[in-house]
Amino acid sequence: MDQDGFLHAVEAFRDDMEDYVDEMESRKGLRLSTPEDVLKYVEEYRISSVRLWFTDLLGFLKSFSITPKELRGAFEDGMGFDGSSVEGYQRIQESDMLAFPIPSTAQVLPFRAGGSRSLRMFAEIRHPGGGPYESDPRVVLRRQLDRLGDHGFSHMNIGPEPEFFYFKNEHTPEILDHAGYFDINPVDIGDDIREVTVFALEAMGIPVEYHHAEVAPSQHEIDIRYQEALRMADSLQTHKYLVKEIARRCGVFATFMPKPLRGENGSGMHTHLSIFRGEETNVFFDRHDDHHLSQVGKQFIAGVLEHAREIAFVTNQFHNSFKRLVPGYEAPVYVAWAERNRSAAIRIPVYKPGNEVATRMELRFPDATCNPYFAFATMLAAGLDGMGRKLVPPAPMSIDLYQLTPLERAEMGISSLPHDLFESVQVAEGSEFLEATLGEEVHRKLVETKLLEADRFRVYVSPLDIQEHMVL
Repeated sequence: MDQDGFLHAVEAFRDDMEDYVDEMESRKGLRLSTPEDVLKYVEEYRISSVRLWFTDLLGFLKSFSITPKELRGAFEDGMGFDGSSVEGYQRIQESDMLAFPIPSTAQVLPFRAGGSRSLRMFAEIRHPGGGPYESDPRVVLRRQLDRLGDHGFSHMNIGPEPEFFYFKNEHTPEILDHAGYFDINPVDIGDDIREVTVFALEAMGIPVEYHHAEVAPSQHEIDIRYQEALRMADSLQTHKYLVKEIARRCGVFATFMPKPLRGENGSGMHTHLSIFRGEETNVFFDRHDDHHLSQVGKQFIAGVLEHAREIAFVTNQFHNSFKRLVPGYEAPVYVAWAERNRSAAIRIPVYKPGNEVATRMELRFPDATCNPYFAFATMLAAGLDGMGRKLVPPAPMSIDLYQLTPLERAEMGISSLPHDLFESVQVAEGSEFLEATLGEEVHRKLVETKLLEADRFRVYVSPLDIQEHMVL
């Protein structure tokens, strides 16, 4: 598709979507929280398709549709499906599973799907007997969030910054433009698709904080404004779906692949995190501390640093993830923390007087291909472990960690994230922390799955192998 055709496709899709969103404008104030709310909404606004979403072991979104007449039964008895056909779910002899729609997650998709008005809800996965399926990623995260109350806290806020690329098709990484950081039209062709995607996110009640062209050509970022962790995990899954689906409808391909272009920055997902007691009390803040961090905040950071190499197994879960985590491309490699230093794994954004609620840590090594439910669960569990054991973080690093020699880093006690997926699997396999956080079944299945992936790439003979070694 040439550039004129591409722009026409974007405008045509935006016009269709605006007409649909305008039609829904009168419903914006409606809050759906109970099954009866949703049933009434579906009938009153002539919704013709209800989509139930859930997430598999690796974070891929799964969906099936039901007709409105099946919806009441779905709320009461769940909808059965074959769990053995979903990555990481049940064995074939235990395959029956039930999906129960969660009414508070009901949102209308801001475009027609198959000509239909579609409402989507996330589903809670249960056993046929009615009990929650402990390996459901939503259940894993909720289990960790429930621990906050044991410490006198109410919730964890999360603010991710997912990066992605737009390419001309899904077969080759052919860029749309050569725009750089914060460039705009006409250099940044992808700006038009980003604008449409932001419009769709906002229409679904997902507030966007920033969006812009990133450092690499044809690379972009759309940041969701911070939310409570479980809601954010749902929002991030919706974000990834909309980014890819809207790109497809505009005639291009979007990917969150961490390192698709050789010699260019990869795509990460810097993740901001803070813990609250009530709506206003940020327990990470201390006005009298040099870094404006409370003792609780420092203990939390110490816990995340202690478990960073294990966390990476979840937050950077693919072979390609570790091609991004190399020096020289703005991706953190070394396990340390700092205030302004972006070469450290954890950064503390600068405190602004009067904005205590914004005190937070930024974990810089995750990428958006992670399962967000597992990622947020491990971040929280690591921080709670640091608090429970009253760990003390090392001194913050103000120097460029990339410039240190391996010996200098060793003398300073600075370790590295895993070098590749195989090393990450080895770290995870013996991790009691990951087993306790994710559950024995999820931990075992993830290790088995990722070991197979590491072996698949280990035995692959690449074009670089041929180029370098055919002369031997």
